[in-house]
Amino acid sequence: MLASFFGVQSSRNRRRDFTQGSPLRFVAIGLLMTAAFVLIVYAVVQLVLRSAAS
Repeated sequence: MLASFFGVQSSRNRRRDFTQGSPLRFVAIGLLMTAAFVLIVYAVVQLVLRSAAS
């Protein structure tokens, strides 16, 4: 799942995920991963701004 979030997934794994996986699980994990990514970017920006202000 993590590799597919970044777009580096083999075609065999992609076929397996779409035939055996639950759509709800993919949506939930996608939303969680997106939220985590946004929070990490926000934290890095805040860290850079604080260090630049000092």
